[in-house]
Amino acid sequence: MNNLVRDLRGERGWSQADLAQKLDVSRQTINAIETGKYDPSLPLAFKIARLFGMTIEMIFVPAEE
Repeated sequence: MNNLVRDLRGERGWSQADLAQKLDVSRQTINAIETGKYDPSLPLAFKIARLFGMTIEMIFVPAEE
């Protein structure tokens, strides 16, 4: 799964720790999402989308097969 989390976070000047605190997850979780090593749960994906004012589909895109 590809995502725009790193770009969206960077546009706002937030560190991984800042974003993690806003989402109530660990910084390691944010790092894993940004590097594609972890796909967030649906509730976490909704929280991320709400925080950035976007839809889940705008942030998370299935990887090309």
